[in-house]
Amino acid sequence: MSEKKSVSLYEDKQDHIPAWKTPEIEWFANVYSGREYKIEFTIPEFTAVCPKTGLPDFGTIFIEYSPKEKCIELKSLKEYVLAFRNVGIFHENVVNKILEDLIQAVDPNYLKVIGDYNIRGGVKTIVSREYKK
Repeated sequence: MSEKKSVSLYEDKQDHIPAWKTPEIEWFANVYSGREYKIEFTIPEFTAVCPKTGLPDFGTIFIEYSPKEKCIELKSLKEYVLAFRNVGIFHENVVNKILEDLIQAVDPNYLKVIGDYNIRGGVKTIVSREYKK
């Protein structure tokens, strides 16, 4: 008897996310690159779309990083985050996409991204990922 593989209803629905072209995250030179310090951003009005229902998902994104040679420019970060507003994307993929795009943009010593989403259907979701050079 052969085993039947369970297939998700979302099979191949999020495969495009890693290659999704988002707005460029700009940076400026870290004039204190020889010092170790931490920068934290809180984005309390993050919005994306639930890929199942098409309804908006709301949450707070926390970003913490230790810069090397480059610091994240805030206006471009705001424009970057706004690009998620109309995208059907899982919470887990939001956090992973943001972390990988920030690493690509500024090559930090350390980076942590947390997605703390509002309760939906009685479930609270918090997703985090950390990067250390």
